[in-house]
Amino acid sequence: MAEAATGSGISRRTLLIGGGVGIGLLLAWKLWPEKIASPLRAAPGETAFNAYLKIGTDGRVIVAVPQAELGQGVYTALPQILADELGADWRTVAVEPAPVSPLYANHLYAEETAGDEGAGVLQAFSLWAARSSAERSDVVITAGSTSVRAFEAPLREAGAAARVLLMKAAADRWNVGWEEVNVAGGFAQHGGARLSLGEIAEAAADFGLPGSLPMRSGAQDRLTGKPLPRIDVPAKLDGSARFTADVRLPGMVFASVRAGPIGDSRLDRIDRAAAEKVPGVIAIFENPRWAGAAASNWWAANRAVEALKPVFETRGGLVSTADSEAVLAEALEAGDATRIAARGDVETAFVGGSGFSAHYTAGPAASLAPETLTATVRIENGKVEVWAPAQSPTLARRAAARAADVAEADVTLYPMLIGGGYGRKLETDAIAQAVTMALELKRPVQLSWSRLEEMTQDRYRPPAFARLAARMDSGRIAAWESRIAAPVDAAAVAGALPPYDVPVAIVDHVSADPGIPTGPWRSNARSYTAFFTESFIDEIARETKAEPFSFRMQMLGGNPRLARVLTTATTLGGWDGGAMGGGMGIACHSAYGSHAALLVEVAVRGGRVKVERAVCAVDCGRVINPDLVRQQIEGGLCYGIMAALARPIGFEAGLPTVRSLGGLAVPRLASMPEITVEIVESEEDPGGVTELAVPLAAPALANALFAATGQRLRTLPLQLGNG
Repeated sequence: MAEAATGSGISRRTLLIGGGVGIGLLLAWKLWPEKIASPLRAAPGETAFNAYLKIGTDGRVIVAVPQAELGQGVYTALPQILADELGADWRTVAVEPAPVSPLYANHLYAEETAGDEGAGVLQAFSLWAARSSAERSDVVITAGSTSVRAFEAPLREAGAAARVLLMKAAADRWNVGWEEVNVAGGFAQHGGARLSLGEIAEAAADFGLPGSLPMRSGAQDRLTGKPLPRIDVPAKLDGSARFTADVRLPGMVFASVRAGPIGDSRLDRIDRAAAEKVPGVIAIFENPRWAGAAASNWWAANRAVEALKPVFETRGGLVSTADSEAVLAEALEAGDATRIAARGDVETAFVGGSGFSAHYTAGPAASLAPETLTATVRIENGKVEVWAPAQSPTLARRAAARAADVAEADVTLYPMLIGGGYGRKLETDAIAQAVTMALELKRPVQLSWSRLEEMTQDRYRPPAFARLAARMDSGRIAAWESRIAAPVDAAAVAGALPPYDVPVAIVDHVSADPGIPTGPWRSNARSYTAFFTESFIDEIARETKAEPFSFRMQMLGGNPRLARVLTTATTLGGWDGGAMGGGMGIACHSAYGSHAALLVEVAVRGGRVKVERAVCAVDCGRVINPDLVRQQIEGGLCYGIMAALARPIGFEAGLPTVRSLGGLAVPRLASMPEITVEIVESEEDPGGVTELAVPLAAPALANALFAATGQRLRTLPLQLGNG
């Protein structure tokens, strides 16, 4: 981050930090603790207007983005929000990652992961506590499809506040009332006169905000809703975009590592002599948990790690698929359950009427981020510098400080572009390892995990076993029960409550430890709870001789937005009623404040599944950039289809049976279906889309495969021949 220019920028009294409008904007800043300085630094020729915006004398509008660019487009969507409210020319907008500061804490993510504890005052207190904790612990995080939802309001307020100051500076030049000035297209305008934002930026810093902050209205000269080109794409196309692997520092070495099997594994021995014979090797590392090597290039370092042939001793039993599945199966049948959700008269839920039940399972799923875990570290004079792809800069900096045994204030983190997150870049193992190596070598280290290491040491999507039951009354579902055995906590059953008008609904969670390391995954538990729910809905429709679309629609009176996207997807896709032999399947889901429905069509030839078409309708509220929405829905569908049709991952002797991308046998790009994305217009607040489409893929595919083959697949990933 560049150093601040002397005498440039808004005074402390008028600097906008975020939250509220008008007087609230000033109040939020004046009441902020004195020890927290403005996090945004202005270089010479730049004026910092608030925590999100700088404007250069050359006319550049620089937006500090508090979320990581994972490929989802936040380096475009978030600046587009601020630039729209500011009245900027999109061609002049640039971005930089926001510094780590509690001012950029993702309060929405903290609130949504706090759980629904109680109701009324208790629930309000729970959410307040989560928000307060996010501020105190500096939780800057990109996750949960929250970026636009969490930061639209503060970014709009930041743009509006700066626009007012610019209007006042221009009005002072022209000797007119500031309310008479308009800002659009990068210029302050009054009559035939105009001034570029760069010409008046420095002068604008001397003005104060009014008691009421006016926001832009109308559709003229607006950027919101426009398919503006992505800011990050040109640099990615010409190779100038810098990822962690592109960092080069004087005296830097390259490193690779190898850790042991799952469990309490300790390094027992290595073949140091064999590794030292590899040309280019500089150092060999022996850590209680891993072995590593540094060399003049990464290829040599990885060759040396392979030559080390590290042997680990694992205390306790070695995890296996059979043992893990036995734990989950026992928990499902006999474990103590925690009731996560309930509505209606649960005591009489299954009294009378006919009923259906079915068991479903979901195996562990690999993260499959294209970029493996990596970090570049330099340590000089007790100060640590880290270049890393970090979904949570807070956690990354904390891990580096802990590994170096220094204060967090002594760690500078440079958030890099991320080559695919999917929750994987919340992990900090590579950062800690690189810090350890840099301390020992006293020179910069760039550590990159091999694909083998990435697959072996992944934090998998948790496996889950489920039993679903339903009681019918007059052709409708009168009562619903989901009992799910999975690791972790209530988050393991997120999305399990059906989005339909079912009078009585119960969701129970049984906590179980299958011995497999688990972690965040794109859409997390929704990727299997939606599979359970939408597959079972389809089963019930078939058993009652009902057409699957109509069966769903009769229960969506209380969710008109979901009903609309389901109708849109089936209409555009030419829904055939789910005819046997036709190969069409549907699914719908509500999540992240958005609603989506999917129709897929499959063909089965020689036992192989080919997904021919996918038609997805999305209602994600007010759209900032429609191209970004389409890209994320398309990407989410590809990711979901890939995971649903991949080879199952088993475990033997503490290691996964699949340790390469090729071993997963995932569908390739050439075999991806023709995808149609229809965005349903809405004036509701923006919803999340990055993870929205992932949960739809598996149930829609399973339902389509039933129509094509007559076989009901109840296990993820989907394998014909395994029901």
